[in-house]
Amino acid sequence: MPHPSDSRKFLTLPAVQPGADVSPAALLCALVALADEILALRSNPFPIHRRSAREAIRQVGAILEFLADVRGRGSALPASAAVGFSELHVALQKLRHLLQDCARPGARLWVLMRSELVSNEFQMLVRSISTALDVLPLASIDAAPELKELVRLVREQAWKATVGTEPADAMAMRSMWSILGQFKNGIAPNRIDLRWILDHLRIRSWNYCSEEIAFLEELFLASLDDDDDEEEAALLGSLMAFMVYCRVVLFDAVDDEKSSEKQSKARARAVSHVNLDHLRCPISLELMTDPVTIATGQTYDRASISKWLKSGCLTCPVTGEKLANNSLVPNSAIRNLMEQFCHETKVTIPEPNGKPKRDLTRTATPLSAAAAGATRMVAAFLVHKLAVGTNQEKNKAAHEIRKLSKSNIFNRACLVEAGSVPWLLYHFSSSDPSIQDNAVAALMSLSKHPSGGKAIVEAGGLGLIVDVIRVALRVEAQQNAAAILFYLSSDEVYRTEIGRMAEAIPTLVELLREGTYRGRKNAIVTLYGLLPCPDNLRKILAAGAIPALASILSSDRADLVNDAVAVLAKIAEGHDGTTAILESSAVPHLVAFLRSSTSRSGRENCVSALLSLCNNGGAKVVSLLEQIPVLMPSLYSLVTEGSPQAGKKARSLLNHIHHLHDQEDLIMMGVIDAQ
Repeated sequence: MPHPSDSRKFLTLPAVQPGADVSPAALLCALVALADEILALRSNPFPIHRRSAREAIRQVGAILEFLADVRGRGSALPASAAVGFSELHVALQKLRHLLQDCARPGARLWVLMRSELVSNEFQMLVRSISTALDVLPLASIDAAPELKELVRLVREQAWKATVGTEPADAMAMRSMWSILGQFKNGIAPNRIDLRWILDHLRIRSWNYCSEEIAFLEELFLASLDDDDDEEEAALLGSLMAFMVYCRVVLFDAVDDEKSSEKQSKARARAVSHVNLDHLRCPISLELMTDPVTIATGQTYDRASISKWLKSGCLTCPVTGEKLANNSLVPNSAIRNLMEQFCHETKVTIPEPNGKPKRDLTRTATPLSAAAAGATRMVAAFLVHKLAVGTNQEKNKAAHEIRKLSKSNIFNRACLVEAGSVPWLLYHFSSSDPSIQDNAVAALMSLSKHPSGGKAIVEAGGLGLIVDVIRVALRVEAQQNAAAILFYLSSDEVYRTEIGRMAEAIPTLVELLREGTYRGRKNAIVTLYGLLPCPDNLRKILAAGAIPALASILSSDRADLVNDAVAVLAKIAEGHDGTTAILESSAVPHLVAFLRSSTSRSGRENCVSALLSLCNNGGAKVVSLLEQIPVLMPSLYSLVTEGSPQAGKKARSLLNHIHHLHDQEDLIMMGVIDAQ
């Protein structure tokens, strides 16, 4: 699949027309390189349009023999050869794109359903190759006679060839349409028919199905920019649902977990020897969010090198070499290494500039009636497996729900409607850590849906969630359970119910003290969500949240500190909260944070907390702040450089301090009496 920043859409075949001033010799070298690239594709299986792909590659192989012989002789080429070489160059560029798309892992089902388009493209390209060879002045070109004869034979065969959809492909496509029709009518298709289609496409594992789903989803996201192509979006949705159904119903095991675990350990070993400077763009010196490699083999961040090239610089910034082309090849190895390094060293990973965020609201309704029918049948199947399956089947069902509900609102609604929530809660007490982990993660996604939150509370699930936070078999389950409480805390009724549970808030505060980074983060944001309920505030203070939050203020994780400051600012709005904060060691840490932080929201929350402390604590607090010399420059900086809201709060705090200072001067002068 082309990189998201590339301009070529799948199954479109752009080509660059060689300029009129390009010599035949230069064209010859380019043609040899292009033909070599096409021949390198012959090791691909080509499950769809196999005969057309093999025949096209065979023709290119014969043409390459001729071209290589001509280049090897080194004789002068006639000027008239430029026309034929140019036409051949354009045709081979398009053929390379088409063959790459047909061989692309994950694209098999889509290529099948676009068989008519693909067949037409093969037909036109074969004719284009024949036309290019027809205008080639073979008599004037120095080459072996038998190779010239081979070119003539290829030319004749290409012109006579009739390319169409192969019978087996056509049958598979008809079967696909029939199955989509069954989905639309709520009918479960015959598993033999499903197996036959997958075998034809050589999709033989859970992982292959996932690969197809990921590709179709990528095409769908790209199609969102084209509002006029609703028919294509509907077909993509139907095909995604078909592959999900096959993955869930036909395959008993998730076959990517062990390999993923091995890869993770290998990456962890690799990053232990990585120098962070090697992951920085040589141009911007920043971490590469979207690394790409250019013709010289050097890697840069896409945004930086694109700007360099657009400015007219056609050399490599590091080596100074002139670039043979402007191609930018995504460097997934560097990207993966950078992500792993940042994860291991707790460095925040910046997102690529301009990277589109997925709009989940578009997934609230199914893309087609077939997709809706298939999804409902999948949900019912998974809930049945959760209820009566073997441990392996239960684990796989929870894993599938986890994946399906992660980023699709309609999937969540179907899974809740099918009754998945009570069974997922039931498996919270499983002695199998994998089942528990998958069940908790699945419920976390379902809790984001209004009907999911309601089902959790009605099933009495709050106590089970708190128990998992306390005694989870894996730390991931503990973290995800805290996240469930966070999503539920956005509802006024649910946050009250959570607060009424004796163990809920103390458990969150304990996680705040002793948890992992992600666990502490989830605990902080959940406590913030519970604060609007006055009874919860008292319980949060009683559980000792203030000392735990104060200790986080000295953490080296900026995002944790920002969240802790936001909670302290909310707590400081009341007199009880102010008293608790003043009794802790939080105030000096808040001032230090205000001085060092670069977060606009973090600094605003910090000055809000300090202002509330002054408003509620009176002159004693103002006097305390006046004695901290580094505070005043930070406040003046906010007044001049901060947001309007932050500047207003900083100005109010400065007024408090100046007013106290003026009073002290008047007392010293005897104008007023000391209180």
